[in-house]
Amino acid sequence: MLSRNLLSFALSLILVLSAVMVPGGFVSASDDGATVTLAVDSDFFSADQPVIVHVTIANPTKHSLKVLKWYTPADEVEGPLFSIEQNGQSVDYIGPLYKRPKPSHQNYISLKAGESITFDVDIVLYYDLSVSANYSIIYDVSSWDLYSEKGNGKKDADRLTSNEIMVFITGREYSISPATEALSGLSGATSFTKCTTAQQSALTIARTDANNYSNNASSYLNAGTQGSRYITWFGSYNSSRYGTAASHFNSIANAMNTANVTFDCGCKKNYYAYVYANKPYTIYLCRVFWTAPPTGTDSKAGTLIHEMSHFNTVASTNDWVYGQASAKNLAINEPQKAVTNADNHEYFGENNPWLP
Repeated sequence: MLSRNLLSFALSLILVLSAVMVPGGFVSASDDGATVTLAVDSDFFSADQPVIVHVTIANPTKHSLKVLKWYTPADEVEGPLFSIEQNGQSVDYIGPLYKRPKPSHQNYISLKAGESITFDVDIVLYYDLSVSANYSIIYDVSSWDLYSEKGNGKKDADRLTSNEIMVFITGREYSISPATEALSGLSGATSFTKCTTAQQSALTIARTDANNYSNNASSYLNAGTQGSRYITWFGSYNSSRYGTAASHFNSIANAMNTANVTFDCGCKKNYYAYVYANKPYTIYLCRVFWTAPPTGTDSKAGTLIHEMSHFNTVASTNDWVYGQASAKNLAINEPQKAVTNADNHEYFGENNPWLP
């Protein structure tokens, strides 16, 4: 009869080998990190079927391991965890995009040595699968905080990627198609859902402050200024990236001034806010937002810039990293991502501490 230690080793070895033998294998940024494996029960899905992907996150190491929940389906899917393509074209993520505070130990899943956990995800709920086609699906996330709330202290973020699976999915209709509302002719009205009188007042002020921030940022970039403010948040000067940042803030400022924005105060999660990128211009405010200062770092006004930048009709930004330290790191090491990261736009707009 196998000893408990030997049995544990055998189970760990099986998990690792099973991931390797899946077509495409798995990739992990660290030899000391987790692995992730994807599987499906069929390679064909009709239009009336959910597309369930089994996501197994395993710890093949000899010690316990933490993985940040935000980059797993543990609390539903809260971001673009998958890289999905059809005929070589990237498929749009249509799920929520959150602004979050710095992670704490409570935001992590703990896996013992050799332990694994499996989540079932219906990707129909989060990705635009309206075209009948062969789809390539890969799990792909990265973060400096992936394994520790203290960060990894490295130049590069830790990355967790999976094997590639190929399936044929019959296109299905979505009840709400991606919105393409133009800004021309809008009045700049503000409406509220599930908001108290006090919340409505705070949001009205926050939108005015966000408008001032975005106008200032737009003026800075349109003037071609190349000071430390730009370098800190968007990296070394490059004409293409600089043009992208300027275009983004022109759109953000325009939307802050003229879009018909709806604020929904019903979110109870311990985040700042979230939006659906393809559904402008509704912004959902969560618990942390109400404790944020009106202006300054991670402020109410800055949060609105962060969320407004996500909309596809505005700047279509991502959430590559959160927090000033990680945003600065991103600007230094991956400036091409910094100019598409929502927090970098927020911190550039807030300009706190002030930079010329």
